[in-house]
Amino acid sequence: MSKVDIAWLRMEQPTNLMMITGIVTLDNKASYKQLVETIRQRFLSFRRFRQKAVVNSSGAFWELDEDFEIRGHVRRVALPGKADQQELEEYVSDLASTALDPSRPLWQFHFVENYLGGPVVVTRIHHCYADGIALVQVFLSLTDPKPGPLQSAPNPDDWKRKRVSESGIFQRLLEPARDGMDFAVHLSQKMLEEALQMVMHPEKAGQLLSEAGELARELSNALTLPNDPKTLLKGRLGVRKRVAWADPIPLDEIKALSKSLGCTVNDVLIAAVSGAFRSYLLAKGSEQGAATEIRATVPVNLRPLEHAKELGNHFGLVFLALPVDIANPLERLYQVHARMNELKSGKQAAVAFGLLAALGMSPPSLQKPALELFSEKATTVLTNVPGPSAPLYLAGGEVRDMMFWVPQTGNIGLGVSILSYNGKVFFGLITDRRLVPEPVEIIRRFQPELDKLMHLALMLPLGERPSSAMAERLLQSAMEELGTD
Repeated sequence: MSKVDIAWLRMEQPTNLMMITGIVTLDNKASYKQLVETIRQRFLSFRRFRQKAVVNSSGAFWELDEDFEIRGHVRRVALPGKADQQELEEYVSDLASTALDPSRPLWQFHFVENYLGGPVVVTRIHHCYADGIALVQVFLSLTDPKPGPLQSAPNPDDWKRKRVSESGIFQRLLEPARDGMDFAVHLSQKMLEEALQMVMHPEKAGQLLSEAGELARELSNALTLPNDPKTLLKGRLGVRKRVAWADPIPLDEIKALSKSLGCTVNDVLIAAVSGAFRSYLLAKGSEQGAATEIRATVPVNLRPLEHAKELGNHFGLVFLALPVDIANPLERLYQVHARMNELKSGKQAAVAFGLLAALGMSPPSLQKPALELFSEKATTVLTNVPGPSAPLYLAGGEVRDMMFWVPQTGNIGLGVSILSYNGKVFFGLITDRRLVPEPVEIIRRFQPELDKLMHLALMLPLGERPSSAMAERLLQSAMEELGTD
């Protein structure tokens, strides 16, 4: 097992399980029988998914599960009661709070056959197998571009070459990360040892700063960040999770909005997330919490294109300050835009990748305090994955909607996931039940934040970025028309 994958395996703790959880809703043509056969033919063509993670004193390794039984991993279930979204959310929340069996391969598919909107497939895959970018490609290998009988499993090598040549997803994902990947590839063992020393002895940061150049500067900046403030969104964790998701949003609307405001789609979505957090804190009477920015850790893909279909973890993390303290939606958006541009020009993601490798080589006794050190500096994990742009078919049925929930590390209790598929944007939230018992109270604030930006964009003179005074006047007018605060 790679050193980075070992780090993700060891990160698991009762308060934060290291599973990527997802759902796919299908039409009624889908069947459990065909799902089992799809997993048998295609998912298990990746040898790794027949293997279990074995931990010993020297690290961890992959071992073939000689007693592997597919129906122990692909299960057929039914929801109680009305079998509606509320019941599905409760079921997925239970799964997200329940650890996978460490004596078996760490993944499961649950076929929910009686959901009100059609069959649902709930997936759970441990983060040590692969990152979210790789798992998108794994998921694509399970689907077909048109309905019909299940085709035979593709040869993995041929499939990889074909998908990489066709995939616009990976081209888009890799563009902002190319420089960081070049940097990460050339991290030497000495640099990793120095990074480890800085975690153990932060007082040495100044000395290493002069010796290790840009790597040490980025790492020193991360180490010296103050802890995120204690708010209603950050505190002592429990062992139960809650998930929620919003109704899908047309992607074309977000693209048009971002173009009119001179920002990226990602900027608009992150600004809306920040606004939803602010609105929630204010509604709960936490004016102090809404008066300070909070940080998110944002995954950045560092995977070379030629390794598009390979499993494992190939990403770094950056700290992004969410401007929860800014009341005006336009000012909030442009602040997000500026901060994202600053992060894209830095090497923080590559440094985080190197640090994870260093932690994977270090003794477990060091990993926990190091992980807690970094997790105290953020309140949430935030990830945005561009998915397929055309409809797909799985287990004989059309994929209508899809969503996933990112795991949190250390003492972080919130995870924000954004996914695009078939011209729609899906927004999901996973929370620690002790911190945010009802994440739907944050979810339902996401669309109104987008509505505010849409209304302000319509009032803005064409091609003009407003001053703070103009933004405030526009906001007052928009709030009067929308009839909200």
